[in-house]
Amino acid sequence: MTGFSPRDLAGVSRIKPLSGRRPTIISVLDIGSTKIACLIARSRPREGEALRRRTHSVEVLGFGSTRSRGIKSGVVVDLVEAEQAIRLAVDAAERMAEVTIGSLIVNVTCGRLCSETFSAGVDLAGEMVVQSDIQRVLASGGAQSVSDGRVIVHSLPIGYSLDGHRGVADPSGMVGSSLGVDMHTLTADEALLCNLELAVNRCHLEVETVVATPYAAGLAALVDDEAELGVACVDLGGGTTSLSIFHDGQFVHANAIAIGGHHVTLDIARGLSTRLADAERIKTRHGSALPSISDDKDILTIPPVGDDERDIPNSVPRAALTRIIRPRIEETLEMVRDMIARSGFANEVGKRVVLTGGASQLTGLGETARRILGRNVRLGRPLGIAGLPEAAKGAAFAAAVGLIIYPQVARIEQFQARSPARLQMTGTDGYIARMGRWIKDSF
Repeated sequence: MTGFSPRDLAGVSRIKPLSGRRPTIISVLDIGSTKIACLIARSRPREGEALRRRTHSVEVLGFGSTRSRGIKSGVVVDLVEAEQAIRLAVDAAERMAEVTIGSLIVNVTCGRLCSETFSAGVDLAGEMVVQSDIQRVLASGGAQSVSDGRVIVHSLPIGYSLDGHRGVADPSGMVGSSLGVDMHTLTADEALLCNLELAVNRCHLEVETVVATPYAAGLAALVDDEAELGVACVDLGGGTTSLSIFHDGQFVHANAIAIGGHHVTLDIARGLSTRLADAERIKTRHGSALPSISDDKDILTIPPVGDDERDIPNSVPRAALTRIIRPRIEETLEMVRDMIARSGFANEVGKRVVLTGGASQLTGLGETARRILGRNVRLGRPLGIAGLPEAAKGAAFAAAVGLIIYPQVARIEQFQARSPARLQMTGTDGYIARMGRWIKDSF
């Protein structure tokens, strides 16, 4: 990717803002538990109307996707297999785009994502607010979130206050005695992020920055009114289900659990005594989270586990499949409901929930979600991106598209943290290592 590089100063975005005059090539890597996807796109300054958070138009030039290997619930469990899968996806995207990339924006779902909100303030002595005052208060807020064994993934201002009066969108040029800020900081386990970066570095690629999967999914699938009024975006992936909450146009909370669509596949494979590949196919073609009146009449042929030709396939009514799927889906949605309740933003979410991710496409899931969550639910697909191949236009690729959109909002990111001692263990000069050196030098 060209046009991006890490910043060295406290309180500023880790990647440069997109150019307002010339196109920029962006490359991203969506590392999931069931698929690994690479997108290469060209971003141009937008003319005319756009979604509020979109300053640039985006055209996809290259796309590559392959079955995920070496990844379990967003965690790298086999470096060699993960490296091979990443190479396949990146190579396919490079061939299609006819470019060679050296760095990528990568998503992260693992690492026990933890959201915290902090308030901080600085004295202005009655002077006009200048950019350095804003950087001071943001650095003060970001420093509160540092803890051992954790790495800051995002640190974003939610809103400013001037002399105790909240709701200030941009305090620049205003006069007051004190400037305050509320900040949302999202952290993850450092070791898991280091392993994720190492898998990418083994492909001779650099991690430009990491973006939380729930944040990326929300950037791609939400419309302006939803983000402004308050909404929960639920990304139902293969190995994880993640939650992001937006309010007043800001990303204010995130969480994730290690349960996803692959767990439904495992339940089917065990319950019907069939292979995982066959269980996935049966789930996709015939699976539903809701029973129907024809379930007892529709008979499914279930291939046996073994390869012995003498093994006779089983025949079961579709009702048996629904009885396996439904409890797992209900359990997952009940956990989502609890995550929303514990977030502290349940009232701000109101009646709006958007579902994304490959597992969200299961028949009947929307209706089940409405019943369990008690909110209006819609299926979210990537918005406002040109050149997406047909295979990438569905909800399964919302997070990947969100990674392409992220540089347009990265300018509001603020970052300040303390370096853990093990950040250099990857033996690379990647994103985590660079941030470690800057933190060590700064503090």
